[in-house]
Amino acid sequence: MRIVAATGNPGKLAEIQAILSGLDVELEPMPDDVEPAEETEDTFAGNALLKARAVVRQLGLPAIADDSGLEVDALGGEPGVFSARYAGASGSRDEIDAANNALLIERLRGVEDRRARFVAVVAFVTPDGGEWTARGTMEGRIIDEPRGDNGFGYDPHFLSEGETRTNAELPPDVKNARSHRGAALRALRPHVEAWIRGQGP
Repeated sequence: MRIVAATGNPGKLAEIQAILSGLDVELEPMPDDVEPAEETEDTFAGNALLKARAVVRQLGLPAIADDSGLEVDALGGEPGVFSARYAGASGSRDEIDAANNALLIERLRGVEDRRARFVAVVAFVTPDGGEWTARGTMEGRIIDEPRGDNGFGYDPHFLSEGETRTNAELPPDVKNARSHRGAALRALRPHVEAWIRGQGP
């Protein structure tokens, strides 16, 4: 059984592989020749479904996709669904992440309320028309100075509740156990398992 992970982000791919490990399935990265969906929806669920549907339509294989981002209370929920393109920067993933983080910290300059959360919605779409979504959150706060090299995106600036280490300082297994994407994937996993069983002899 083959399932395509509809992401070009190696960090996300590793998280999906870790959470879905043990299933009787081969999780494949999205091929370079697949045209990714344009994220035109205004919700995480809508964009996750768009991305998964695009892979199913082009490859005829089931797909898992996520849309995730950071919501900062003092910024009215920004950057939200625009998290990956908050600063509008281009370049490498590291360059884009650096620009997004710089803009976030600039907009929080002088702001005391640093409450924030990571949100992820993961979608599983199959060629036979099945569609499932699951949501996960990770509450925490934003710090000014980045710390850690394990994460990606806003991880170096995010302290989850009850934690003294940023997400980028957490070992991958610890982060997966607590993360928004991990929570969403664990909630989605039973649907993936049930669909796999239904495809058996």
